Amino acid sequence: MTETTASQSRIDRMFLTQPDNFDLENKYTEAALERHKREGLELAVRARWIAMALTAVLLIFLNPHWEVLWYHFILLLICANGWLIRRAGRVGQSRIELLLIFVDLLIMTLGMIVPNPFSDDVRPLAMQYRFDNFQYFFIILAAGTLAYSWRTVIAIGSWTAIMWTVGWVVAWWVATPIPGISERVAQALQGYPDVAELIDPNSFMIPERIQQVIVFVMVAVTLGISMQRLSRLLMTNAGLERERANLSRYFSPNVVDELSRNDEPLKQVRKENVAVLFIDIVGFTKYAAGRDPYEVIEVLRGFHARMETEVFRHYGTLDKYLGDGLMATFGTPVTTPLDASNALACARGMTDVIDRWNLDRRRAGEPEIHVGIGVHYGPVVLGDIGANRLEFAVIGDAVNVAAKLEALTRDFNARIVVSDAVRKQAEQEAPAAQDVMAGFEAKPSQSVRGVEGLMDIWVL
Repeated sequence: MTETTASQSRIDRMFLTQPDNFDLENKYTEAALERHKREGLELAVRARWIAMALTAVLLIFLNPHWEVLWYHFILLLICANGWLIRRAGRVGQSRIELLLIFVDLLIMTLGMIVPNPFSDDVRPLAMQYRFDNFQYFFIILAAGTLAYSWRTVIAIGSWTAIMWTVGWVVAWWVATPIPGISERVAQALQGYPDVAELIDPNSFMIPERIQQVIVFVMVAVTLGISMQRLSRLLMTNAGLERERANLSRYFSPNVVDELSRNDEPLKQVRKENVAVLFIDIVGFTKYAAGRDPYEVIEVLRGFHARMETEVFRHYGTLDKYLGDGLMATFGTPVTTPLDASNALACARGMTDVIDRWNLDRRRAGEPEIHVGIGVHYGPVVLGDIGANRLEFAVIGDAVNVAAKLEALTRDFNARIVVSDAVRKQAEQEAPAAQDVMAGFEAKPSQSVRGVEGLMDIWVL
């Protein structure tokens, strides 16, 4: 029974230990760890109950006597302790969980070395150590590594070594040898003391017991060091994935891939020609007045989500949200051959999305949303700003002009106002750029607030 119990109980070691404490900057990472651990605990406990039930049936077949109820009682304790571990398990250090793991190991140890008190078996107590039950602790130790905690691995190794050592020392101290057997074995194997020691049923083979513990501790320490390195690697990778997720909030997927392949693509301050787009909701202050704040927030969320999708769909970069609007750039952090064309296509795509959204809003009895968009192409300075907390910034006249063009949409009662520089650059990028400019009306020599001189603009 003791061998079967040890082997069947190894399954539930997988997720019963807590990971090391780390400074998890991202709460989503911590929540993911908590969720996976909870799922693992549920799976481990169910596997434990099924394994113990099958073991109980098997024991009745192997030992069809009333004394088998003692082993059933041990199986019941293991099942109950698994349920308690599931209730106590959580991410982070848990003394109750560690205590229950200690109890689990203690039950396993006692089940291996303590003979059935209701059995009529007359074998010497030392014979309990001849079944090689200790090897099952290596399976338990290996399964403990799945918790990615070097502290837990070391704890399992040290606790098991102490329990097993105390167990055989106490057994050696209180055991009552069967008289005459040792003498007869020694007489039969006179001249072969090592063989006699091996065969003697009363011998605890102390050197072998010490060797088991030493080897087990060495393996536990080695695995613990490996788990420490693995845990650091795991959290480092989690940090990288978090950074990649943060990048995906601002950059299109292809740009995220580019940033992931480069070591420091944003560090160098440089000057580039890029397209800049500003969009905001026309009359939003009046719209929000007197409305439920939650309703206003939901409208903003819907607006930002739709516009953000269009920016990424046209290979743009979301620079920042601006209350009821946003700023996007095309050609950052890496320029492409179609930056101006993508910006114009994005602007038209935004208006199409707004038209479809307004159709749904009219059906729902909600007021329509109107937007103003300004696009300009010109030189900007790119680079990180800040000291400890860095932010990728796009600075220059092109940004200011694009913002002024967006404000100019009110004067012309237009949806989109773009500079002639965008149109010229788009025509150089692709002959089909004229299609993107379809419907635009030229407004030459216009005065734009905040811009010196007159500008040629196009209005849709």
